[in-house]
Amino acid sequence: MTQDSRPRSPLAMVLLALLAEEPMHAYRMQRLIKTRRKDDVVNVARSNSVYQSIERLLRDGLIAVHEKQAADAGPARIVYALTPDGSAALRRWMDAALATPAREFPEFRAVLAVVAITGPDLVRDRLAERVTALEVALAEAEREAATAQEWGLPRVLLLEHEHLLVTLRAELGWVRGIVADLRSGALTWDTEEMLASRPPE
Repeated sequence: MTQDSRPRSPLAMVLLALLAEEPMHAYRMQRLIKTRRKDDVVNVARSNSVYQSIERLLRDGLIAVHEKQAADAGPARIVYALTPDGSAALRRWMDAALATPAREFPEFRAVLAVVAITGPDLVRDRLAERVTALEVALAEAEREAATAQEWGLPRVLLLEHEHLLVTLRAELGWVRGIVADLRSGALTWDTEEMLASRPPE
């Protein structure tokens, strides 16, 4: 077993957390991720992503086969359980993720780092489109938050959604400001000049 302080993927941490509740098979884990809306924070768009993560966790000794359940049709379902090593890894990963900001490489920050190679008018128009998309995403997130309040869900089950709301509002405010500066001319640049004055190698 590796001693890494962070999981190989957020999905691995979520799967271990589900198995900390009780042993279960892969299909149930995948269904719980979707019904609990955890697919907002882990990528399960590919149908085999859960199964691939389970195989890695099994290989690393973090989970083990608990039992095989006969199915009405098709092969038996394999029920997995958390191992002591898996429980320790989950706690270690959670401690690290809660305490230390990860060095992440989001696509949006990457394009901002090279945006000077294109013209400010194009950047303004594309960011204006991003404003619209962020407004839609924020409105949907606020509706979901209101629904959760109506259901009386405990706040601890909604912390990732609170974080989503905060980050959406912050990004929306920042992008709106950049678009306004591009429209007013407070932010502008000459692409050829930027390319000519690039830092030395």
